[in-house]
Amino acid sequence: MSQDPPPTEEELDAAARRLGRVLVKRGWQMASAESCTGGLVGHVITQVPKSSDHYLGGVVSYSNAAKEELLDVRSELLERVGAVSAEVAEAMTDGALSCFPVARLAVSVTGVAGPDGGSPDKPVGLTYVAAAIRGGPAVVERHTWSYDRAGNKRASALAVLELATRVAGGE
Repeated sequence: MSQDPPPTEEELDAAARRLGRVLVKRGWQMASAESCTGGLVGHVITQVPKSSDHYLGGVVSYSNAAKEELLDVRSELLERVGAVSAEVAEAMTDGALSCFPVARLAVSVTGVAGPDGGSPDKPVGLTYVAAAIRGGPAVVERHTWSYDRAGNKRASALAVLELATRVAGGE
């Protein structure tokens, strides 16, 4: 377990509010594609009043089949690098932008929340978060959390909100 506590609901709320302010200021809307967080990113964003001004929706694609069918992530890519990879995180942002044609920004998160499912190459807590502006390349970050399942999910949600804020040119 990590020495520092996982992010709190208050920290997640503050990050969602910062991102919302940046998006509203730019006149942008966004979408999300989530795997290991299971909809937590969308939940945190929509806890903020008036989030419909900037959040269009999201796709929870927990299984590889959902990634393929809903986000058009190629099965060859999933077989070659696995769902928990920078390449799949990037493909998930592309898929979210395709699902939500009005979105200017998309984010994605894929990882191993735990407590099971890890391997030597992809340990529990390994997470990739990505953000992409339509027409541009995705920015992908790799993190390895050491919390329990709920803490890993919260840390991943916070990381993707903070990355999205930076990619959108915010604080």
